[in-house]
Amino acid sequence: MDTIMQYAWLIPLFPLLAFVLIVSFGRQLKETAAYLGIVAAAISFVLSVFTFWARFQEGAIDYKLPVEWLQIGQSVVEMGFEINQLNAMMLVIVTLVSLLVQIYSRGYMHGDERYPVFYQYLSLFTFSMLGLVISPNLLQVYIFWELVGVCSFLLVGFYYFKPEAKAAAKKAFIVTRIGDVGLFIGIILLFWWTGSFDYSVIFNAIAADRLEPWMTTLAAVLIFVGAVGKSGQFPLHTWLPDAMEGPTPVSALIHAATMVAAGVYLVAATYPLFLASPTALNVVAYVGAFTAIFAASIGLTQRDIKRVLAYSTVSQLGYMMMALGVAGAAGYVAGTFHLMTHAFFKALLFLAAGSVIHAIHTQDIFEMGGLRKKMPLTAGVFLIGCLAIAGIPPFSGFFSKEAILGAAYSAHRMDLLWVGLIAAFFTAFYMFRLYFLTFAGERRGGSAEAHESPAVMTVPLLILAVLAVVAGFVNTPFAPVLHQWLASGSVGAYIAEASGGETAHAALWVQVVAVLVSLLGIGLAYLMYVKRSVAPDLLVRPVPWLYQLSYRKYYVDEIYHAVFVRPLRWLGLFLNLFDRYIVDGLVALLASATNGIGALHARLQNGQVQTYGFVVLLGLVLLVAGFTVLGGIPNGQ
Repeated sequence: MDTIMQYAWLIPLFPLLAFVLIVSFGRQLKETAAYLGIVAAAISFVLSVFTFWARFQEGAIDYKLPVEWLQIGQSVVEMGFEINQLNAMMLVIVTLVSLLVQIYSRGYMHGDERYPVFYQYLSLFTFSMLGLVISPNLLQVYIFWELVGVCSFLLVGFYYFKPEAKAAAKKAFIVTRIGDVGLFIGIILLFWWTGSFDYSVIFNAIAADRLEPWMTTLAAVLIFVGAVGKSGQFPLHTWLPDAMEGPTPVSALIHAATMVAAGVYLVAATYPLFLASPTALNVVAYVGAFTAIFAASIGLTQRDIKRVLAYSTVSQLGYMMMALGVAGAAGYVAGTFHLMTHAFFKALLFLAAGSVIHAIHTQDIFEMGGLRKKMPLTAGVFLIGCLAIAGIPPFSGFFSKEAILGAAYSAHRMDLLWVGLIAAFFTAFYMFRLYFLTFAGERRGGSAEAHESPAVMTVPLLILAVLAVVAGFVNTPFAPVLHQWLASGSVGAYIAEASGGETAHAALWVQVVAVLVSLLGIGLAYLMYVKRSVAPDLLVRPVPWLYQLSYRKYYVDEIYHAVFVRPLRWLGLFLNLFDRYIVDGLVALLASATNGIGALHARLQNGQVQTYGFVVLLGLVLLVAGFTVLGGIPNGQ
């Protein structure tokens, strides 16, 4: 099986090759360029499946192939790849979702004049994420981390002629750079203290108590800052909903298994570092918990179908971080397990939303309605996605949310448990509010002209729907296969040593309450938007400011604009004026003085003999006049 894993470096190579070929021949290939991207993603997916199977059979033995890159003092920096339990699972998730998104895009982007460019970006994005996943050290992770950011900028701003898309692309790039600065500083500090970027060397240094507690905490928090930017945690979450300005397949790719997953993956990959610092774990847990309930409360009032799903993504990422913040194998497995299930049902929801937008050309859910009869397949798979994200058994989201709540319960973190339950209620309500307004009731707006999407778009939806149903069975309370597998291997060994490697599932009452809370949310949405027996503005009338607070996203963007953007803009204007009139003015003055002196010398040295004679005569006259004034030549001279 090592023979299979030693070729794992080919997995990201094929999307890169597709990118190069489409860049070189895209104009000639036109829409045929899609097949290059699809074939490359398919080959990478097959290789990922074989690699995963080999990794599964090998048990606790990681495969690593380092290559010496450069030497800094006594430290050797290596590049290469590593296959362990976590990234073997991630390889399958990333390649599968990327493959399905590329197949779906074949129909969704049909007719777009920049069709080959779109597949260039998709292939480069897939290569970047796969390169990040198999990186064996933090330096290589950072290289691909930044490349993922560049690709997201290109994809979010794909419709560059739209001001909103340009602004969203710049916002995504700048906001995530804030987190990346923290990550960069954390990586440099770890190299300074341990002499290596390699995961195993850093973990061994921590296990041997070579780092002071404050060092471990600082490094872990800085790495988490990077994850906050990429995974849209509060307060760096604002870029992620705006990223909806990109094409819908891009939204599915960014929000399901690639860019936003990178932050959660980074925390999971460096989990032994966090385990060594209870303070850092608490930061992760409480930032995640606040993000989960904060974003869910915003999703309650949004009208744009993609923005509802975007805030849902932010909330679910908060769930994952909250789980990782609960120390031990239970939290580690629960967070990564939810990362896997979320990748499937969130990709399903976004692509199904894209099918709706493709059919009726609007994103306002209050202009939809009655689409279940016109688009039965899309309605069916969207319902499956809603049931999964709401945590209704036996759909996959139930098992992963149960694992998160179980981790919080077993760690006696009742505050996190109740936050998780409230967020679950909000999630169930706004997702079924979205479903009922889109597919139930009477037709509104342009819904009458709706039609089912072609097979190239619906087949990926069906595959994702099946996965949204069955994926949870890999880690049930009765057969925790994924838990046992993830808890083995190198990272699992560190976790087991620190926490005992316990498994944890929610108590029966917690599971029952979680399901009842979700059903309550679904029932309330049904009464409001289908039966109409409960007025949708029931809470709006007595407290209208509360609705506006949620609808305007707690004015976070406005606060940032007032506190950061506007002062920095004035500072930039001042610095621009200072540079133009002070710095450039001094330079211009010096240049003018130099030119003036040069011009004077040029007039004196003009080659005319009579001018030279006149200057000599003038000098002699001045000399004689001087001596006369002084009364002759001074004594002793």
